[in-house]
Amino acid sequence: MTRTTILLFASLSLLPQTPQTPPPASWQPQATGVAVRLRGVSAVSPTVAWASGGNGTVLRTIDGGRTWTPRRVPGAERLDFRDVDAMSDRVAYVLSIGPGDSSRIYKTRDGGAEWTLQFENNDPKIFLDAMAFVDETLGYTVSDSVDGRLVILVTSNGGRTWERVADDRLPPALPGEGAFAASGTNVAVFGREHVWIGTSASRVIRSSDGGRTWTASATPVATGPATGIFSIAFRDALHGVVVGGNYRQESAAVDNVAVTSDGGATWTPVSGRALSGFRSVVAFAPAAGAQSVIAIGPTGVDWSFDDGRSWTPAAGDGFDTVSLAPHAIVGWAAGQGGRISKLTLTSRNVAPRR
Repeated sequence: MTRTTILLFASLSLLPQTPQTPPPASWQPQATGVAVRLRGVSAVSPTVAWASGGNGTVLRTIDGGRTWTPRRVPGAERLDFRDVDAMSDRVAYVLSIGPGDSSRIYKTRDGGAEWTLQFENNDPKIFLDAMAFVDETLGYTVSDSVDGRLVILVTSNGGRTWERVADDRLPPALPGEGAFAASGTNVAVFGREHVWIGTSASRVIRSSDGGRTWTASATPVATGPATGIFSIAFRDALHGVVVGGNYRQESAAVDNVAVTSDGGATWTPVSGRALSGFRSVVAFAPAAGAQSVIAIGPTGVDWSFDDGRSWTPAAGDGFDTVSLAPHAIVGWAAGQGGRISKLTLTSRNVAPRR
């Protein structure tokens, strides 16, 4: 080996990780004390997170997950809370799914000691699927379509009232179009103007003017029985990712990921280094790199370092949903059997934040 070759190898060893290398990370299983399937999780900070699931279950941690405390919602014991959106250790919304009055939204302002029923559906055809909040006041929720019309509800006063978007401001629904209530992540927001909804028909319904007008864009994600978009995420107003697949074929990864760089107007399929299975949740992880994305499903974990254009399987158990705390290296994943694990990125290129 020549001296030049030795120097070349030495230089290469000092280069940062390639975009295809998953970041070093640790997964720490945590005791929840429940056995229900947890489909909702919302990380507020490295110490505060909320989770939700079947049998009216709502959990909160304020010590980084060392303890998870039930936050009982009176009268909700039969409900399935598929989504939770939290703003702090005190303020959180939970959404339950189901036909008729099973679709509800509750809010707490005191850490779950008391809950206010803010929305109780009285239309037997409406079936809420997920919600997303810009802040404590402005939020969106989506239902399966009703009589050929999309159903989107908006609140601008912290959930005190929810207004249905008028039909003439929405594109017509495709036959049977709805959303998969699998991880609470098929609604994404950025700023106060941009909102996107991924549907079971593999379309993205989007608004760039705060919900005043809406358009629909087709994606190349496969659609069919039990198949479509399950999760959508954006890192800014332009760059986004959708994932999904067939939840009855969890190990299959057929046309189940697409990316956009124009705000969702057009979507490009990912071929070659694509996902390694059905994925129910996708989330940007800026603490691991500006273009880093994590996708998780019941069979495992995939990472991307290039805005979702290529993926690599990584160590980690399968879960239904994940949430990363803003501006932090910490997040939580939740799934079947009451399982929660804390994800901590440990790359030397990621500086811990307090």
